[in-house]
Amino acid sequence: ATGVPVGLGSYVHWERRLDARLAAAVTSIPAIKGVEIGPAFENARRPGTQVHDEFQIPNPKSQIPNVVRTSNRAGGIEGGMSNGQPIVVRAAMKPIPTTITPLRSVDLATGEPAKTQYQRSDVCAVPAASVVGEAMVAWVLADAMLEKFGGDSLAEMRERVR
Repeated sequence: ATGVPVGLGSYVHWERRLDARLAAAVTSIPAIKGVEIGPAFENARRPGTQVHDEFQIPNPKSQIPNVVRTSNRAGGIEGGMSNGQPIVVRAAMKPIPTTITPLRSVDLATGEPAKTQYQRSDVCAVPAASVVGEAMVAWVLADAMLEKFGGDSLAEMRERVR
């Protein structure tokens, strides 16, 4: 998600942390078994000096210097709050449970070992899940925007976001 204002979420309250809310929303999608904010699993294998996003002033001679980040390894969220960078969320989805190759199982009527029966099924649910994932992220971000900026109308909220 791009264009997300700085400061959505909370660094204090666990239930309002933006990363926690996004992870909960995305893992609530059936078959999603993992989620990462930014390149989290890659970051976990590296020392902090190779992970933390550094700051720089690209034009130090400007009358109003603009501080920017040189990377977005935090995935747009630090300390439970949006930091103004694009928010990057990735999910891991388990495979479709039905397969052409029978798996070992148990016949519940007899208690005897048995093989699963093949039933026609989807081959890949990732495209559908990605649409749902985008919607869940949008929902959480919209909720966080309302929480921070409030308003009885979009016009009122737009005035507060400026």
